[in-house]
Amino acid sequence: MKRVMTSMAALAIGAGAAHAGGVERSTQSVGILFEQGNYAEMSFGAFNPDVSGTFPTGAESGDMAPGYGTLSLGYKQQLNDQWDLAVIFDQPVGAKVNYPAAANTGYPVGGSNATIKSSAVTALVRYKMPSNISVYGGLRSESVSGKASLYQGGANYYNLDTSEETDFGYVIGAAWEKPEIAARVALTYNSKIEHEFDAKETAGGADFNTNFTTTVPESVNLEFQTGIMKDTLLMGSVRWVHWTQFDISPPVYVGNPLLSGGEPLVDYADNTITYNLGVGRRFNDQWSGAIMFGYEKHQGGTVGNLGPTDGFKSVSLAASYQATSNIKITGGVRYVDIGNAKTEIGPYTTDFSGNDGWGAGLRVGINF
Repeated sequence: MKRVMTSMAALAIGAGAAHAGGVERSTQSVGILFEQGNYAEMSFGAFNPDVSGTFPTGAESGDMAPGYGTLSLGYKQQLNDQWDLAVIFDQPVGAKVNYPAAANTGYPVGGSNATIKSSAVTALVRYKMPSNISVYGGLRSESVSGKASLYQGGANYYNLDTSEETDFGYVIGAAWEKPEIAARVALTYNSKIEHEFDAKETAGGADFNTNFTTTVPESVNLEFQTGIMKDTLLMGSVRWVHWTQFDISPPVYVGNPLLSGGEPLVDYADNTITYNLGVGRRFNDQWSGAIMFGYEKHQGGTVGNLGPTDGFKSVSLAASYQATSNIKITGGVRYVDIGNAKTEIGPYTTDFSGNDGWGAGLRVGINF
């Protein structure tokens, strides 16, 4: 029964790519530490948003948020009765922005595009103490790079291309379990990671070699689950991210008011709290299913043109199939109602509303 319940808790993670505050692409879950015995997994996710806005003149931006994919890998080794080791690969932050050309839409910033790419490897150890309490922690190595090209009225007026930088942070946490009812509460802190980039900025037909620092913010995860009746599990998470620590402020861009108005290329005025709550159910020895609801508060105000979303509501459906005694396949789909947002272009305000997206995910896990 414990193994079945642990399997069902994993459905929440396998229900598609994340869509949350800032440029987040991974929830940095430590759930793999609680798998039984030795365990390995591979997960693929895809998310296809539809995000567009309307300028006061009536010009439509067109869909400026292309779809993207995610990959994660995990390995957990039980060293002995008290110690576990896990290694996780994921893509914690990312962005993909591509406004259709102004010649096709008439939208003032048409043609503007940006990408952020990342990858991270996290090594964790867990120590089991008396009274079903455990502590865990480790190090994260994170690599990040980015590009941006800004257009106004069909003309390219600024470009940014950064180096790929690898830096380190840490993870600490504690958990309590009650195996008889498949209960577990895990609280995890992920430190901020500062990256100092070498960059090439292009403005006014000239190239500038510069550098600047960006912080991928700290976060706190609360993950929980408990059996509420036979073969039925209540599960969820609360995730806080300190997004006001994050900004992209290349010196040439920020230092020229004609380019930026003195504002960062990207920054966030508010931190975010993301909630997920769902129920999993074991149907028989092979099949389990789950439904999960997600929510992130709409903050209001204006947001940047390279990220015109604000909050969300979501629902996920997932199913898990125990293919053999040690191979488990989990798949899911997710619908996201993307929160309405407003952006500023000069003295004007663009309205982004009625946007949504679909995600899907597949995870294969092997116990050995």
